[in-house]
Amino acid sequence: TTGPSSDPDSSPTVESVEDNPDGGCHIYRNGDYESSIAIVEGILEVNIIQMTSIQMTESQAENSLVDFVVTCQGSLPTDVCTVVSDPTCQVSKSVVCDPIIVTDECLLTIRRAFEEPGTYCINITLGDDTSQALASALISVNGGEST
Repeated sequence: TTGPSSDPDSSPTVESVEDNPDGGCHIYRNGDYESSIAIVEGILEVNIIQMTSIQMTESQAENSLVDFVVTCQGSLPTDVCTVVSDPTCQVSKSVVCDPIIVTDECLLTIRRAFEEPGTYCINITLGDDTSQALASALISVNGGEST
């Protein structure tokens, strides 16, 4: 089909439609197209470098608290998500996401609570507007102590 555009300042648009024997159709458009690509570095790597149990008194100990010290390479993240799963990393028990502000070096401490003793798979994802990176670890939480 050929037809003039409804915009008086543009040139006519030419479209050709051809039936396809498998039931679909192809649309061919003729004209000039322009696109640009922006290459960004992104978050390249995440590492959990330390896991530390937070000692609390018995009167405070409703949950076991663990601090995860995390580093990353590449661009600085703007949010962190922690997924706590069963030891096989198949069944998710909780997901917590928080915005973060990292100004200079990618080194942060993430504190998470565990309701009961056991072995857990931890996935920590750091993200920004253009990328995400993941680190995983198994952790054993024993009534306020982790290994």
